[in-house]
Amino acid sequence: MQTTEQLADWIQLINSENVGPITFYKLLDIYKDAAAALAELPKFPKYKIFPRDNAKREIEKAQRQNIQIITRLSPLYPESLKHIEDAPPVLYAAGNPQILQNPLSLSIVGARNASINGRKTASRIAYDLTNSGILVVSGMARGIDSAAHKGAMYAKNQKGETLAVLGTGVDVVYPAENKTLYQQILENGVIISEFPLGTEAQSSNFPRRNRIVSALSLGTLVVEATLHSGSLITARLALEQGKDIFAIPGSPQDSRALGPNKLIKDGAVLVENAEDILEVLRLNNQKQIIQYVDNLQKNADIPQMSQPDAAPSGEKAPLLEYINREGVYVDELIRASGLSASEVSLELLELELSGRIERQAGNKVALIK
Repeated sequence: MQTTEQLADWIQLINSENVGPITFYKLLDIYKDAAAALAELPKFPKYKIFPRDNAKREIEKAQRQNIQIITRLSPLYPESLKHIEDAPPVLYAAGNPQILQNPLSLSIVGARNASINGRKTASRIAYDLTNSGILVVSGMARGIDSAAHKGAMYAKNQKGETLAVLGTGVDVVYPAENKTLYQQILENGVIISEFPLGTEAQSSNFPRRNRIVSALSLGTLVVEATLHSGSLITARLALEQGKDIFAIPGSPQDSRALGPNKLIKDGAVLVENAEDILEVLRLNNQKQIIQYVDNLQKNADIPQMSQPDAAPSGEKAPLLEYINREGVYVDELIRASGLSASEVSLELLELELSGRIERQAGNKVALIK
């Protein structure tokens, strides 16, 4: 367990000018600990030491906001992340950091300007994977990322966990339209970032974020992406890390399908549903996955993974009849409609993605005004 002073050493060192993760670890190898490295840095003009007071203020600010600062020495630090050369020495975590210990995770990424069908596909797969014990990881961007997080959260009777990796400080919501999504993820999931608190969105930060998304996962699913999309960067990083790559095929006339189609041509697994992903993980002798998932499905009171032909009907009018503009509790919808909790959850998710309803505080939904 690191003391506050040792934690300040790590924050000070990683935020010093010209010290990135790789240099950070090299300095630790040479000087054995961060304090000793900081003592030696003044000998090298290219390194400008991050002020000690700023490091301590960072710790105090995190404490006030109930944000945990996790270093690579912490038992909460994800094991899978340690395998990449430039793993972030420090992570900031909001929500439930215990979720980072789940070894069974899959990242879902794709276009920000995603189609309705693309968003529905991402949500349905995320929903089914979460109900099968797989943690869905994404970047909380608009489009496919947001849809994946929402699908995961609607699983397990709307208590599904999900992991969001930000390209901003963990206390900065980006895009601003995802403020509600941010709060929802905090309820049952976890949000992490390697960037200091208060860091605003910068274009250079998102490619750096992508290596964490891919490293945290057993594989990466690309739903929709152009040929120059950041999602393909995530897929490439995952491939370099020895992870499985999955892709949803699409029409060659749609530029958002060009990325996944190219990945499939290059050897990615063509995916139509969540079961396709689980089959590949099983074929790759992921014995711990099979055991973990089987135990969850035997012991947890959640529905088994639905098959592709079990998708709900596209007709949503009956459920909409029970929803008004002021807001209705989801429990009331379940009682009034006669549908199961999982059926209502999935139909509400599709209505939300289609822009018909919005979620409110207190587990309520309302027609969009």
